[in-house]
Amino acid sequence: MISVFELFKIGIGPSSSHTVGPMKAATEFAVSLPAQPTRITVRLMGSLAWTGKGHATDTAIMLGLAGERPDTVTAEDARRIIEDARGAHRLLVNRGMIAFDPLTDIIFDTAAATPVHANTMAFSAMDAAGAVIATDRWCSVGGGFILREAEVGVDQPPSGPALPYAFQNGDEMLRLGALSGLSVAEMMWANERALRPQAEIERRVDAIIAVMMDCIDRGIAADGELPGGLKVRRRARALLARMEAASLRNDPLPHTLLDRVSLFAIAVNEENAAGGRVVTAPTNGAAGVVPAVLRHYRDHCPNPSVEGMRDFMLTASAIGALFKINASISGAEMGCQGEVGVACSMAAAGLTAALGGTNGQIENAAEIGMEHHLGMTCDPVGGLVQIPCIERNAFGAIKAINAASLSLHGDGTHRVSLDQVIATMRQTGHDMQSKYKETSLGGLAVNFTEC
Repeated sequence: MISVFELFKIGIGPSSSHTVGPMKAATEFAVSLPAQPTRITVRLMGSLAWTGKGHATDTAIMLGLAGERPDTVTAEDARRIIEDARGAHRLLVNRGMIAFDPLTDIIFDTAAATPVHANTMAFSAMDAAGAVIATDRWCSVGGGFILREAEVGVDQPPSGPALPYAFQNGDEMLRLGALSGLSVAEMMWANERALRPQAEIERRVDAIIAVMMDCIDRGIAADGELPGGLKVRRRARALLARMEAASLRNDPLPHTLLDRVSLFAIAVNEENAAGGRVVTAPTNGAAGVVPAVLRHYRDHCPNPSVEGMRDFMLTASAIGALFKINASISGAEMGCQGEVGVACSMAAAGLTAALGGTNGQIENAAEIGMEHHLGMTCDPVGGLVQIPCIERNAFGAIKAINAASLSLHGDGTHRVSLDQVIATMRQTGHDMQSKYKETSLGGLAVNFTEC
């Protein structure tokens, strides 16, 4: 099983696979160097090469080599490091300053093959004589998870203590729940307690929730144009102003509650697009769905509670783990069905749990959430996580609430299982042409000027 703290990670925008993952890989390469280098080159391949500039992959690489990490880097430190690299052509690596020119030392190689994963990075470090002292190849496999290329697709031996409810698929989740009499959230709490004390779990879950809620608030308060050149203006603040004006006129629209949910999701993804601090849920490109539905539960559902919000998160993480284990949460592998689709499935399950749904209803909600995202492509305009990504999170959040509602009106029985939908998503992703999987070579990315 994958811990809730592996699936939900605090990081920076705009992308978990193209920003957070490369930063972590660069840090791992730097700290593993056997000696102080005088030069480092990085070759970005596959989706990282095609859309890396729009996703700030080059920036992430420089920050990682300088020892920064996604969950702790500050905007001030990031600005200083990047300005030094681009202006003075130098970078502090392992407490030693090396010559580094981002224009020549970070190579966007769109022609190189990526035999193992579409997000591949090759690192090389040289000494003063130009001799290579270290090389390594890393893959960013989605949601901020990274693996060395040789580890991708290889079953790793279990590590750490045995978990009491280590289900690997939806059927096992339901079976173990029926045998134990526990909810999905209760089984996840038991698994987490095998790894760390209850008080620590609660503190860390609450901290993740706080970052999500703060991200919504910051996104609503901010204004201006998003970076990247598309001239996309933030909308969250203006959306809220119009809703509040309608409320003062006592003229609310019947779909105002849905507008609120869309507002929450848009606010998060505008923050993500601006490079702000977000929570991968399960990715940065889909970071707005879970917080928006969680905020909907907190602000608009009857009798919300801290315990309900925590159970929401634990249940959502259980569903996200099943997709990660049995398919992928990488847009470069699965298209956007693996990002917003998975986030919708997670949020639907989480809301169903928080509202008192049974395990069967939770599994049904998760299945509905993904079933209606199957085949969704990932074709970001300009390689930026803006169009259609920001609005797409709003639609994913609305679908999640609808999926939870439909499941709660049923008894949990249904014809298509979550496992079958996960298998279908995986097969669909494998069949999808690569130009529709985070390369900006197809779909909306090449046709938007005609829209």
